Amino acid sequence: MLNIGVVGGTGYTGVELLRLLVMHPQVNLKYVTSRSESGRKVADLFPNLRGFSDVCFTEPGIDTLAQCDLVFFATPNGTAMKMVPALLEKGVRIIDLAADFRLQNTDLWQQWYGMPHSCPDVLAAAVYGLPEINRKAIKSAQVVANPGCYPTAVTLGFLPLIENALVDDQRLIADAKSGVSGAGRGASVATLQAESAESFKAYAVEGHRHLPEIKQTLSAVASHNIDLTFVPHLLPMIRGIEASLYATIDAHSAGMSLQEIHQLYVQRYENEPFVDVLALGTLPETRSVKGSNNCRISVFRPQQGNVLVVSSVIDNLVKGAAGQAIQNMNIMFDFAEKTGLEQVALMP
Repeated sequence: MLNIGVVGGTGYTGVELLRLLVMHPQVNLKYVTSRSESGRKVADLFPNLRGFSDVCFTEPGIDTLAQCDLVFFATPNGTAMKMVPALLEKGVRIIDLAADFRLQNTDLWQQWYGMPHSCPDVLAAAVYGLPEINRKAIKSAQVVANPGCYPTAVTLGFLPLIENALVDDQRLIADAKSGVSGAGRGASVATLQAESAESFKAYAVEGHRHLPEIKQTLSAVASHNIDLTFVPHLLPMIRGIEASLYATIDAHSAGMSLQEIHQLYVQRYENEPFVDVLALGTLPETRSVKGSNNCRISVFRPQQGNVLVVSSVIDNLVKGAAGQAIQNMNIMFDFAEKTGLEQVALMP
């Protein structure tokens, strides 16, 4: 059994992580930290956990967390990097669900997150935790940077096209939409029911923090810098991301049929336990992955033109956050990858 600590267990990502951890057969949930809720039972704050855990929130501390085999950080950006070096010295492995270890360029990190990076040496050794690309490196990693929600949906959708150099990777477009849980649990006027219900809007059009993360990953796959227009939107629903992805077919690939391109997706993901390529003509729906760790993908070629359209859906709190973190944990500790993650999606 693994002794597990969770730092920052009071947000939506945190409670989703706890929901999955308490059902995992190889996990002993030892510590859940929160300065504001210290001493309170976790199940009193999150009644869905009643009967599944008697753990109380504790103050975050290195000596306490050093008793764990693995510590998850479900904290605001900039928190994990202050504690991770000391935990690594104690032999603790780390999965960070925030962005502290996602961007390898420290100048780029400071540009997008507004603070200097406090442990660039750890950053250099961190592994980006998208199993479909980095499974081998994740297995031996001491620090795993869990991908963002939008980057997961967008990267998995574009990946076969970039790997096979089928499209013009200087004109990629990602038109992505997320439920309001992606904004976090903190009080905000923009995500109040009366403000977000019956409305739909784009945001961060000039630049979203997930843009450099997506570009970094896809550029590594392509072995050169790709270019991407990324526009996120807020949907009046709680969970889910749908990414509509647009790519122009290169001249040398123009003769490929949609069936051949679809088969590339099928072959790329046939051994991936959490990526489901749908049959031609089938549109994925966010409700079909709600509460599950699955990503569902469809590919289209409207009017047999030169633009491919890929639709990719995930639950932003599961495959886009906590579920993917558990998937990474399973890989790191040689558990079957689907352990604790075989929940059927919730419908309706």
